[in-house]
Amino acid sequence: MGDLPREDNSNTLRVLVATDCHLGYMEKDEVRRHDSFLAFEEICKIADEKQVDLVLLGGDLFHENKPSRTTLVKAIEILRRHCLNDRPVQFQVVSDQTVNFANLFGHVNYEDPHFNIGLPVFSIHGNHDDPAGVDNLSAIDILSACNLVNYFGKMILEGSGVGQITLYPILMKKGSTNVALYGLGNIRDERLNRMFQTPHAVQWMRPEVQEGCEVSDWFNILVLHQNRVKTNPKNAINEHFLPRFLDFIVWGHEHECLVDPQEVPGMGFHITQPGSSVATSLIDGESKPKHVLLLEIKGNQYRPTKIPLTSVRPFEYTEIVLKEETDIDPNDQNSILEHLDKVVSNLIDKSRRNATSRSELKLPLVRVKVDYSGFMTINPQRFGQKYVGKVANPQDILIFSKASKKGRNESAAVISDAERLRPEELNQQNIEALVAESNLKMEILPVNDLDVALHNFVNKDDKMAFYTCVQHNIQETRSKLAKDTDGAKFEEDDLILKVGECLEARKLYKFYNLYTDRVGIVKLSMMFSLCFCE
Repeated sequence: MGDLPREDNSNTLRVLVATDCHLGYMEKDEVRRHDSFLAFEEICKIADEKQVDLVLLGGDLFHENKPSRTTLVKAIEILRRHCLNDRPVQFQVVSDQTVNFANLFGHVNYEDPHFNIGLPVFSIHGNHDDPAGVDNLSAIDILSACNLVNYFGKMILEGSGVGQITLYPILMKKGSTNVALYGLGNIRDERLNRMFQTPHAVQWMRPEVQEGCEVSDWFNILVLHQNRVKTNPKNAINEHFLPRFLDFIVWGHEHECLVDPQEVPGMGFHITQPGSSVATSLIDGESKPKHVLLLEIKGNQYRPTKIPLTSVRPFEYTEIVLKEETDIDPNDQNSILEHLDKVVSNLIDKSRRNATSRSELKLPLVRVKVDYSGFMTINPQRFGQKYVGKVANPQDILIFSKASKKGRNESAAVISDAERLRPEELNQQNIEALVAESNLKMEILPVNDLDVALHNFVNKDDKMAFYTCVQHNIQETRSKLAKDTDGAKFEEDDLILKVGECLEARKLYKFYNLYTDRVGIVKLSMMFSLCFCE
């Protein structure tokens, strides 16, 4: 991090960084349906006003894996308004673009002669909008095909093992500044964790030495979208897994805004966590002011400038402990209601005072976390009815919790850690854990493949998930046989044994039937029954 002369624009790459826009969040709620789009529109306006060279998005542009037509149309409209213009693009992409961008066209969008792209947008995918289905496509692929977004960091993971990925940087040049942009779209944290701990499973490609440009002359940026909170080390990515040659990391997926770059001791790089541009969980971390980051890079130095988002719906959060309040009678429910009414009213007034202008007045989000130890609870929905038209979330203003017997302070620390997780990550148990706990064996399919298929079927409405899983395993078995077996010289018994070894090596057991026709063509048919056996 260093001080850059503000007047030197010809050698300074200006990047606007944002993550977790979650377009389409709460789109069926009459009050909050436009929040995500207003915030994204503001981000694009800031990019115009600051005349940045590019916008860099850190995943979860969409909230749903299959966004509605309304959400897709609104996203395309916003991008068209701000990205299509005659403003010249002042940086070059000098790397192999067919490797960088996994689409049919294989080049950065502003080089297409049929489009006037004045604001290039680069994006990876997150866990909400990751690729799925037979063709492994995501909603970002749609924007890429429309030539509105440069989609990068898309990895193809095959096989039932740990897998292997190679990260190729997008090499950008502006004047004397050289930037190597690495992207890593979301991968299941448990699998990526194992990959980082497996030798040579994650390969980082460095720029080649060129005349007048050494490897050390490149400013290296990584954009990723993974768990960072280490409540469970196996389901989060440790910063120390990342290579030390990196200079700057944009960390998506975590919604709390920690936009100021933080240095990781002993690693030499800084991390920014812009957080989400719309509150998707009513927790303390999401109530913090929302920002985006203007990153100005010249040579090996950069200057960060955080920019507040003013279109975000106000969110007021507080925690109270009923037994610490002197004006409450434990035996009188009315006194509890009166106190909670007073707390909520004060939060609403605070939100109004913080609005800088009348035009910014919006119904606020209000959340009161109540420790009711020693008291009775009240109905949150009934309580919220009186606040319809006064707050944006009348149905869930209150959330009740109880301190454990070990002591409130100790309990509060545990709750705080848990709250930093997103709701969709709680109360889930994967198939791998279920099999391990029950001491079972999978009879047909590898455990981790079935785990992924079930996840895609339930969370992403991928109706072809199990079919794809089965077909993939059949194809791998066929490929293994074709590679290791000479079909012209085999005996049936030998080939049956070979298939059995192949299946067992891949944790596929029983239910296979091998036969040959008169010309010696091997055909493999399997009866797949998705079941557990002891």
